[in-house]
Amino acid sequence: MELQLSRVDYTVIGVTTKNCLKLLPSNNLKEQQKVAVADSEGILQVFSIKKDDIQLHFKTLPGPAIASLQTAGTAGTAHDKIFIACGNEVKGYTKKGKLFLVFDSGMTETINTMFVLGNELFLCGKHVYSHFRDCKDVGSYLCGDTIVDVIAFYMTKTKRLTSLIACEGRMIRVLEHARVTCSMEVENSPTILQIFEDDDSKTVLFGTIDGKVGILDVENLQGFQRWLISNEKNSSAISCMDTYDMTGNGTKNLILGRQDGNIEVYYVNVHDAMDATYIIFVESGNESITSLKCGIVSAAGYDEILVVTYSGRIFGLTTQVTDVNFDGSTGSYVFSSDTSTKINKLKSEIEELMSKLSKEREKYQTSTESTGLMELSAIPPISINSSLALDRKSATYFLTLEAPTAIDNILIQCNSKVELLDVEKNTAVVSYSQPYNATKGNAQLLATYRCQVNTNRIELKIQTSEGEKAVLQAYVSPVLQPKCSRLLQFDIKALSLHYRIHEYDDNNRPYSSLKLRGTFSLAEIHNWVGQCLPEVPEKHLFSDETILYFQCSLIDTVLICTYKKGEADFQSDNLTTLCILKEVLTVEATKKKTKIDIAININDQCLDHVIKKIEPKLLEHKKLIKDKNLFDALNELEISEEENVKYLSPKYKNLLERKNTLVGHFNSFPDYLSRLYDAILNLYKDYNKLKGIQVTRTKVMEIEECLQNYSYASLISLFKPC
Repeated sequence: MELQLSRVDYTVIGVTTKNCLKLLPSNNLKEQQKVAVADSEGILQVFSIKKDDIQLHFKTLPGPAIASLQTAGTAGTAHDKIFIACGNEVKGYTKKGKLFLVFDSGMTETINTMFVLGNELFLCGKHVYSHFRDCKDVGSYLCGDTIVDVIAFYMTKTKRLTSLIACEGRMIRVLEHARVTCSMEVENSPTILQIFEDDDSKTVLFGTIDGKVGILDVENLQGFQRWLISNEKNSSAISCMDTYDMTGNGTKNLILGRQDGNIEVYYVNVHDAMDATYIIFVESGNESITSLKCGIVSAAGYDEILVVTYSGRIFGLTTQVTDVNFDGSTGSYVFSSDTSTKINKLKSEIEELMSKLSKEREKYQTSTESTGLMELSAIPPISINSSLALDRKSATYFLTLEAPTAIDNILIQCNSKVELLDVEKNTAVVSYSQPYNATKGNAQLLATYRCQVNTNRIELKIQTSEGEKAVLQAYVSPVLQPKCSRLLQFDIKALSLHYRIHEYDDNNRPYSSLKLRGTFSLAEIHNWVGQCLPEVPEKHLFSDETILYFQCSLIDTVLICTYKKGEADFQSDNLTTLCILKEVLTVEATKKKTKIDIAININDQCLDHVIKKIEPKLLEHKKLIKDKNLFDALNELEISEEENVKYLSPKYKNLLERKNTLVGHFNSFPDYLSRLYDAILNLYKDYNKLKGIQVTRTKVMEIEECLQNYSYASLISLFKPC
């Protein structure tokens, strides 16, 4: 670590979303800047910090939730005009709070993200991109994917206006005059776009849902260039980023805000791939970061990272030393008379607020207990920030739940077989209840998490198995009166461990196929595929035929989906995948009363291929389990002291040295070997099922025994007896 920053808390506003914070430019380079911030209550406020006090310049009345906040100005002038997007409208304010623009975009969707460049306005809903110039429509684009962010800039060489939209379907699209000129495929879903300006050059960076930061070559339309930051240590999603010279050496740093609450500062060199990126500062905010900006806020001449969290907490990470009043000899702080006066004033304000709160609670309690006709019992609106994302490396899902207030407990229910795994950051106490037979289906999981005091964010790790669709329900109960709960539902697809890839060309891979023919439309078959697989776009491609590629995160098998009106072809090297697809598609077609014809072509080479694909992982994990058992035995003998270790063989010494690796691996991959066993057993059952052969219990037991004493030749002979 090379950078030392001190945290200073400023204020708390309402619940915030992405792109809710901007710093207004100052007249001089090292002067303090004003802060513009917006929240989901529709309040825009501009304030500055003077002598540790907040000076409010203006504040709007509550209204519709503000989705995005941007600052801009005409060419050659300061970017001190404030623009907010709420609903379908865009409003413009001066830095003094005067409303100078109210523009109705006429969009059919609610505005989710916005970018302003001079007199150019770019608005995006969920699927619609619109470009306006001087509030006149220039063009629009309908995107099949969900749009998550938009930026625009003038090309360095050609000076042509170019805009980029980041889409959930692992795609970043380049547009000119509202027409797509290039589609850039990326490895994982992008979450944020950022322009890195340095030495008269512009470099486009993007953050992903799995915590990476990449570079795009937009000037030459070459697409993805390289990864700037990998996610080896932190796979939490990138929620915001900024570029600023925090070290004062003339080189811009990259500052990231993550969903898990981390704020990170990196040394980067976007022009030289050989110059390694490294972290110089990290701070945990304990709740997800929605926006951050760098500038001079609290004190003139001191650079600062201003941060806004999901619950609306605003704080700064400043280069100014904040412990100047600390007396090392006495171990206490020595305050000036002005500071003491401020502390006493704050104490009196807190006491006054506590008194008002107590009176309001008594008033509410009286109104609820009254026997008259005007009884009152109001449940406050509960805003929950949630996400369910697949971790490819461990083939498990991370469920993140966050509330603006402290969470009391969370009830997790699922109608299919899923497992809850331990998470290192999770301090909640979990208890399991006996599943019950519900009227709408079997509840296979019923668990309660009791959170510690002041916990407003929790992360759960969920292990699913492929085979059937499920609904995971989370009842989040915050610490509020009257007692209430918010229900969140998450769909778990039948092929939940698959993730989308852009293309796959491997001529050496054997494929089996599943063909459907019937009277279904393109929209219907697209919807059916979406019931089976995650990450399927809400809308099908605007062409006669759609092709989607998927890969399994557990055993790396591939699925190719090709469909159009009345026809659908599915190819995979894993027969289990095709068997699950067949069952789900048959159920969906039966619901719609659509007649379909199904034909399956089984390639026996797929059995050998899949087993060979699983074999390296299986042998690796068998060895790791053996090493873990030996390590546990050495621990039981208490052979850890230096005197005893020197008598051990090199093998056992190496085992003790690998303690952190072994423990970390089994924390990340619990029951991984049994999942591989299940994959092979299911392959055998589904192979025989598609062949119309009944599977006996004796045969299954023989395969289980063969897996315990693994031999490829013996296993293949059981799958395909002569």
